[in-house]
Amino acid sequence: MLRELPTLTIGATFNQFRDAGPDDVPDAPAIRLANLRHYVEDRREADVIAVGEAAGYQGMRWSGIAFTSEFDLLRWGAPFRRSSRRPRPWKEPSGTIVHGILEQLGAERRVILWNTVPTHPHLPGRPLTNRRPRREEIAAGRVVVERLVDLVQPRVLVGVGRIGCAALPEAHYVRHPAQSGATAFRLGMRALLATS
Repeated sequence: MLRELPTLTIGATFNQFRDAGPDDVPDAPAIRLANLRHYVEDRREADVIAVGEAAGYQGMRWSGIAFTSEFDLLRWGAPFRRSSRRPRPWKEPSGTIVHGILEQLGAERRVILWNTVPTHPHLPGRPLTNRRPRREEIAAGRVVVERLVDLVQPRVLVGVGRIGCAALPEAHYVRHPAQSGATAFRLGMRALLATS
């Protein structure tokens, strides 16, 4: 499944597993795909998949992993690598909240983080922005999410935010941590992981 990510064209999104921009290091798409591969391999025994909205410009766009920034990669160490030329690593506010609660609960390797749209939707001509994915982009991404669910067979499926939950009607809804949702997200994840 991961091998197919570089071949995807999902609407007008940036495919970070195939494409590179001026701020990318050489072989950046391959680095991001390798990061994702290591991440998934580290979670072979995962029994939870948490699905967000789409790759964000401060996180997955550079790391290759949902809700994960280059800052997280540096904390994790090798074999994870940065893909930007930026002197300071990208840091994603939502990712900080997500990984914070997973670490607090000792569930980091129990949960696979993913996005409904695994590529980065941005405003036209403004690559370092986020925009809401379009309906057809969500539909295209949902096919990938469903394949992941079939492969992993999680005991718990979490929809992080409305788009993540709407794409997977069988998922348990948890508030997205962005825009004042941090406390509700932490409470929701704590409740789901404690009871499963």
